[in-house]
Amino acid sequence: MTTLTEADAIDGLRDALGLLKDREQVAERLLASSAKHSFDPDKELDWAAPFEDGKWFWPPELVSLYGTPLWKRMGEEQRILLSQHEAAALASLGIWFELILMQLLVRHIYDKAATSAHVRYALTEIEDECRHSKMFARLISRGDTPWYPVSRVHQNLGRLFKTVSTTPGSFTATLLGEEVLDWMQRLTFPDERVQPLVRGVTRIHVVEEARHVRYAREELRRQMVTAPRWSQEFTRVTSGEFARIFSIAFVNPEVYTNVGLDRAEAVAQVRASGHRREVMQSGSKKLTDFLDDIGVLRGVGRRLWKASGLLA
Repeated sequence: MTTLTEADAIDGLRDALGLLKDREQVAERLLASSAKHSFDPDKELDWAAPFEDGKWFWPPELVSLYGTPLWKRMGEEQRILLSQHEAAALASLGIWFELILMQLLVRHIYDKAATSAHVRYALTEIEDECRHSKMFARLISRGDTPWYPVSRVHQNLGRLFKTVSTTPGSFTATLLGEEVLDWMQRLTFPDERVQPLVRGVTRIHVVEEARHVRYAREELRRQMVTAPRWSQEFTRVTSGEFARIFSIAFVNPEVYTNVGLDRAEAVAQVRASGHRREVMQSGSKKLTDFLDDIGVLRGVGRRLWKASGLLA
């Protein structure tokens, strides 16, 4: 990890990755991109088309039980059904996460100049997230699968987090929620084994989330240079705890029950799966490398990230 002295960080807003970009210029570019590359899922996607027999709802390699002894005992039809329920569970998780993100963005811009490009882009991102949440909800309904809410404990922890989170903590959590799913969706939308509707949903999400990731990364870099030391330390701890919660909530264990599997056996095999651990760490690596470079993965926070299984 590259280190940076306090003097270097304060002088010219520089971090270990170099000079920070102008906040307004970044926002203006993102606004221009939003004007050119935004989608209305209700019009862009064919919601009436029937699902195609034999096609997956999530790439099999990304299904939680892939490669486990239980997976090897399952027939193809049950495996595809599990992929459908896991896609619904991830869409449900996405809605929960995006509702938190929208509130964090509103908190971030609450006392900033409403005429700034930085604020206008945040409002544009909130528009995107509203469309994404509606799109995910429609995908769940279209598939005749249940909505999979996170546990009551995680709902309450989310409510606490969005209330007490620091600004850098908010953007760290934003990146965690966006980048792992983005990695998976980049593998999903070009995969011809996957249902066309799911591919369409993931394509829209990948294109629009790329702007959200850029906005969050640039702002987090700025915050980790300018925030008070206590805020930086608090961010390290809360981001590690959020990583732990995220890894637990990533797949709702009810999916196993709903496809006729023994829940306890399935959960145990997922936890023991080297393939699953590799998938989650691969999906997180780009993010954890970035967080390491800008000083988030230190101390207790780093240990929590390791305990989550997302950091090798």
